[in-house]
Amino acid sequence: MIKISLITVGKIKEKYIKLGIDEFSKRLSKYCKLDILEVSDEKAPENLSDKEMEMVKKKEGFSILSKIKQSQYVIALAIDGDKMSSETFADKIEALSLTGNSHLCFVIGGSLGLSDDVLTRANMKMSFSDMTFPHQMMRLILLEQIYRCFRINNHEPYHK
Repeated sequence: MIKISLITVGKIKEKYIKLGIDEFSKRLSKYCKLDILEVSDEKAPENLSDKEMEMVKKKEGFSILSKIKQSQYVIALAIDGDKMSSETFADKIEALSLTGNSHLCFVIGGSLGLSDDVLTRANMKMSFSDMTFPHQMMRLILLEQIYRCFRINNHEPYHK
């Protein structure tokens, strides 16, 4: 069974997002072993300088990197990453599992994004849109898309 780790910055505060994450985590249990690991978000006031923003991302990045195992195939969510359809994403997940990448690790950064160190470690960068989404909501969207991948790959209804 494929193992999926999701490393995210910050805790989920909104109840409706928690409920959605719980629902898709439960649905995914049929297809994979899912671990969600949270690292603390650094305080980032609105008026940070570029240098201060980089320091925040670097601290969060250090925490993220400490959770990544050497054997994991890392997919970082980044606005400049590859965009793909749900079907293409499903093909990618299936191809990875068939080539021995049985432990995938998705990384969602904090409000300022991911550090260069994390992006360098990533095997792949993926973007869901040119739009910006709250990183807490992105966790729910990602889990739904991973669930959709398994449904597509198992030829089960859901994805239309």
